[in-house]
Amino acid sequence: MTTDAQAIAQASTVGESAHRRIRSDIIFGRLPPGKKLKLERLKVDYGASVSTLREILNRLHSERLVVAEGQKGFEVAPVSISNLREIAALRQLLECRALEQSFRAGDMDWEGRVVAAHHRLARMEERMADGDRSHSEEWKRYDWQFHQALISACGSKMLIDNHAAVFDKYLRYQMIALSYRGDIAAREHALLLECALARDATRACEVLTRHVAGGVEHALATGTIS
Repeated sequence: MTTDAQAIAQASTVGESAHRRIRSDIIFGRLPPGKKLKLERLKVDYGASVSTLREILNRLHSERLVVAEGQKGFEVAPVSISNLREIAALRQLLECRALEQSFRAGDMDWEGRVVAAHHRLARMEERMADGDRSHSEEWKRYDWQFHQALISACGSKMLIDNHAAVFDKYLRYQMIALSYRGDIAAREHALLLECALARDATRACEVLTRHVAGGVEHALATGTIS
C-alpha cells in the first residue's frame, strides 16, 4: 500500500524528471522557439499530470524559456538577435568575474578538473572538425563542463548558479543555429586552459570576450535567428 508521503515523494520525483527533460528539450532545440506546449500532448510525452505540467511550465516561464499566453496556454520562448546579444553580454560579465575569483582560489584539484574537462572537449572538437555532427549535444555538454570547471573554484554558489542559467540560454541559441566555429573556438579553449594554469585572469577575460563575441556573430551568420 502506498502511503500519502510515498505518493507525494513519487509525484515530486516524476515532476523533477519531467522538468529536467522539458527544460533540456527547449535548450537543445528539440522543442523549437514558438512551439505550442499543449498540456495533453506533454502529459503523454513526459508522463506527468496536467497540474504538475502547469507548475513546470510556470517555473520555465520564470526562467524566460517559456511564454505564458494568458488563457491560451504556453509556448516555447521566441528568439531574437537583441536577446542573444543581451544574453552573451551577461554571460561574459558573469564568467569574467567568476574566472578572476576562481583563478585566485583554485588548487591542484581544481587544475585537474579543468584539464580533464578540456581534454574531453578537445577530443569532441576533433570529431566535429572532421565533419561528424552526430554528437552535437554531447559537444555542447562538454563545452559547458569546461567553462563550468574554469569557474568552479570561485567560491560563490550564487555566481555559479546565475552563470549556469545564462549559459543555458546562450547554449540554446547555439543549438538553434547549429553554430560550430571549428579551429577558432578550439584554439580559444586551449588558450583559456593555458591562462587557467598560469593564473592569468586578465588574458583569460580577453580570450573569453573574443570567444563569446565570435560565437554570437557565427550564430547570426547562419541566418536562422531573426
